[in-house]
Amino acid sequence: MFIDGTRMGHVMSKEQLPIIDAEAHCDGPCGVYDPASARIAGEAVQSMTKKMLALECPDTSNGSAMAAYVNTMSRYAAIKEEEAQKCKDELLVLWTDFFKPQHLESIPDLHNTFWQAAKLCSACKVEVSSEHAQELMDAIENIHNMFWNVKGRSEISWIRAS
Repeated sequence: MFIDGTRMGHVMSKEQLPIIDAEAHCDGPCGVYDPASARIAGEAVQSMTKKMLALECPDTSNGSAMAAYVNTMSRYAAIKEEEAQKCKDELLVLWTDFFKPQHLESIPDLHNTFWQAAKLCSACKVEVSSEHAQELMDAIENIHNMFWNVKGRSEISWIRAS
């Protein structure tokens, strides 16, 4: 079987491969980067933290109530940890792929801001702390503002889903 004069199943030589010239000014197409996904994950972390702190432990002698409690708490913890990791991943992509060395001139605390935010994601994974969850949301809001200011779009508002 032949397609465009090339026998299928036949290995093409380098000389036969088409050369495509491509250029890009960043690591991905414009519009790929947005701190909104970090915000959504951060809000989930904060929501699960609040739910965990509000969940009342039943009488430990009530086996079925304890099983339901442990099941619910486990689910909240799993979601909180998963979303904290998602948040961290999204922030690290912004930090390492979107922001460039020239941004340090206008945002001298850029590296520390992202480093602290990533550390807060880790803290929120291993703790149940409403203070750290709020600090994470504050850090994400700060990054949101840095991001949109760099893009010349400071009018983009910080909006929370909850």
